[in-house]
Amino acid sequence: MASIAALDDYQKVALSLADWSKLQQNHQIKVFNERIGGVEALARALAPFEAIGIMRERTAFSRALIEKLPNLKLLVTTGKRNAAIDLNAAKEHGVTVCGTGGGGLSTAELAIGLMLAFARHLRLEFETMRPGGAWQTTLGFDLEGKTLGILGLGNLGARVGRIGTAIGMQLIAWSENLTQERARQHGAERVSKDDLFRRADVLSIHSVLSPRTRGLVGARELGLMKKDALLVNTSRGPIVEEAALLAALKAGQIGGYAADTFDVEPLPADHPLRSEPRALLTPHLGYVTAETYRGFYGGMVASIEAFFAGKPIGVLS
Repeated sequence: MASIAALDDYQKVALSLADWSKLQQNHQIKVFNERIGGVEALARALAPFEAIGIMRERTAFSRALIEKLPNLKLLVTTGKRNAAIDLNAAKEHGVTVCGTGGGGLSTAELAIGLMLAFARHLRLEFETMRPGGAWQTTLGFDLEGKTLGILGLGNLGARVGRIGTAIGMQLIAWSENLTQERARQHGAERVSKDDLFRRADVLSIHSVLSPRTRGLVGARELGLMKKDALLVNTSRGPIVEEAALLAALKAGQIGGYAADTFDVEPLPADHPLRSEPRALLTPHLGYVTAETYRGFYGGMVASIEAFFAGKPIGVLS
């Protein structure tokens, strides 16, 4: 009988959104609902487990942590990639790493939701509708007719672009490897990086975090943007240089920043972005839907079952 852990089940839904019954018959399963911080605390909590399922990049599995988990044989991450896992260290220590499917495109919906919420001041207007609140305190703006810039026209970026086009937005796009043909296929005009930042009324980031994209949006790029432009980041926090962003927001250099991802997660309670009036923030909800979770946890169960049957699936290392 093996010991299996599922980490960071913040909503306490892991066991209800997938069929764990076969695993429960033969193995011991423990679900952790609270985030465990720090390598030493993680090592103490996870020492007994042979298989661990993790949700995206909520908990990092560094070399230092993997070295402290001699019983670990299998690590299953939701999604097909996880930059928070040291794959080389896992391989060296005989740990099989598998990924699941079921990612979906729900983040695109959230990106559009953030644009609408910012344009119509929904955060403030929701509060004014509470008892004793005022009536019609803000003046919003239409997204129709505005220029939507997409940084990274992959699956998610293209989906955001389609929704934006349906609203009536004009679509432009840039990424290092974007071709004119692909841009045309998705109804976008391919522009230079500088023109993307200069022309966009709303600029939405949809790039994978890598050494090439870390800090891709810095003081120079922010300086090119219109003073009333909105920057939307539902990809990864470090794509935007945080210090440059905070300076630009404080100086009123851009209209606002709508974000679902951050350099450090959970975002510290005293982080300056939390008190920035031009920032509209959500706690990394892009993939947090029942449909996506069913795919994630279903894939996690399937990966664990396949591993113990001697037929690993979705192996990353």
